Amino acid sequence: MAQPRISAYLPPDVDPTKAALAFGRRALPKLYEELQSPELLTQQRVLMALCDLVHDPEKVYQAIALGFLDSLKTLLVHQDQTVRQKTTEILSIMALHSIGREGLIRSGVISALTGLLDDPVDICRKNTHRIFDVVAKLPQGAGGVLRAGLIPPLVLKLKTELDEIQELILDTLSNCLRVEVSEALAAGAVTVLKEKLSHPSAAIRSKAAWVLLEISSHAEGKIAMCEEEVIPALLGLLEDTQPEVQVNSAGALMFAIVTPQGRSSAMGAEAIPPLLTLVAEETSKARLNAIKTLTLLAELPEGRKTLLDHRDTFQRCLDDPSEAVQRAAEIAITVIDWKP
Repeated sequence: MAQPRISAYLPPDVDPTKAALAFGRRALPKLYEELQSPELLTQQRVLMALCDLVHDPEKVYQAIALGFLDSLKTLLVHQDQTVRQKTTEILSIMALHSIGREGLIRSGVISALTGLLDDPVDICRKNTHRIFDVVAKLPQGAGGVLRAGLIPPLVLKLKTELDEIQELILDTLSNCLRVEVSEALAAGAVTVLKEKLSHPSAAIRSKAAWVLLEISSHAEGKIAMCEEEVIPALLGLLEDTQPEVQVNSAGALMFAIVTPQGRSSAMGAEAIPPLLTLVAEETSKARLNAIKTLTLLAELPEGRKTLLDHRDTFQRCLDDPSEAVQRAAEIAITVIDWKP
């Protein structure tokens, strides 16, 4: 069923030209004073002016010192969509500066933004997720997202959001789940991400595989990967036409099969042939992860037996231009040649 879309275009009575002229004559304290006005048009024009000003990190510093962030937080729940749109845009621009990111984290903007996850205006939601993505790149920002209880709703939004917003959510999750994974697992993240592995968008497939890599770096994540039978789905992506999808899928596999259960699942899904194909492709960006994954499988008797017949594939990697590939191949050959 078609969904109604609210236009992101500004209303005709908001003239960006007038706003630009206005802020050229007014200092930030004057704009701050006018932002407190209950008059809608005044608020809109001040926000237009501020949106241009905060591209300058010095102005971001001054705005934070004046207390703009507290005022902007209150405007996030404004009934007027233009006010919400420009407020989220200002915050997303401020987040691009280090002083802005720190200010947003300290002032509780992350928690204040949670109400916009269901905003009817696409651009408001997109700006919101841009902010989450940028601040989550900092450890304290990722912690702020976790403390705000955002992980479960972000996982759920992967089912319904626009593709471009899904990409931002996946980026945010990849940074947050590096820190802590239990809430995501409880929210069914592995199941949702498994579905995303077959998404038409290569970017979403790649980012979903990367989030699964972060999940499988945790012990409880490795268990969930096996229980949800994600390993066969990742194996299917080793033949993807996009190199980044192959790289991230091979990386997720490498972490997932560290456990005996994971290795057993990989062997049952016949993981060796597609991994060997990647190793044999000299231009493959995924070959390093593929070699490391096969090394883990070579620790199993049946894996070692199979890989002995393909020792030459690893031998050729000893001349690879990449020292990392050379070292990985040396280790793989040692494990394959090992005799009990």
